[in-house]
Amino acid sequence: MTNLYISGYRTYELGVFSVKDAKVDVIKKALKQEITSFIENGVDWILTSGQLGVEQWAVEVVEELKIDYPEVQQAIIFPFLEFGSNWKDENKLKLVELQELADYTESTSHQPYKDPSQLKNHQQFLLEHSNAALLVYDREFEGKTKFLYEAIQKKQENSSYECRLIDFDQLQNTIENETE
Repeated sequence: MTNLYISGYRTYELGVFSVKDAKVDVIKKALKQEITSFIENGVDWILTSGQLGVEQWAVEVVEELKIDYPEVQQAIIFPFLEFGSNWKDENKLKLVELQELADYTESTSHQPYKDPSQLKNHQQFLLEHSNAALLVYDREFEGKTKFLYEAIQKKQENSSYECRLIDFDQLQNTIENETE
């Protein structure tokens, strides 16, 4: 295994509207534990698409992990050209900062957004170019990640693609372990 695709809930799906929200720290801690495990088992590239929320927090976590694992690299693969251009200024700025942390950035479509097929093609590209996925996703609380999770399940019918979920129970355990 060499490439890990990380995704999950968007900020608004989690009710996170500030970087100082305590939920962000919990999610980052859980991500750090799982990503470390993947790296120690041979992952050397982390792939995200730069979405607000879990994907952006994962980029920050990987950057921290590079201190102990300098061999790990990360790529941000956008679904289309000009991704994030319609976001608020502070979110655009954050995306630029994260791009500077990435070892590689590209977009699967070299055109601005025109239709949903670009998103489907992007998802397919990332699944084809990764060996496993790590999702912050709970099947009982669907969000946009549901579509990726379903695509992964379909991929697993014909391959040994690994998918680990960080669900709300695991996040709760992370909080409890922190307070002990």
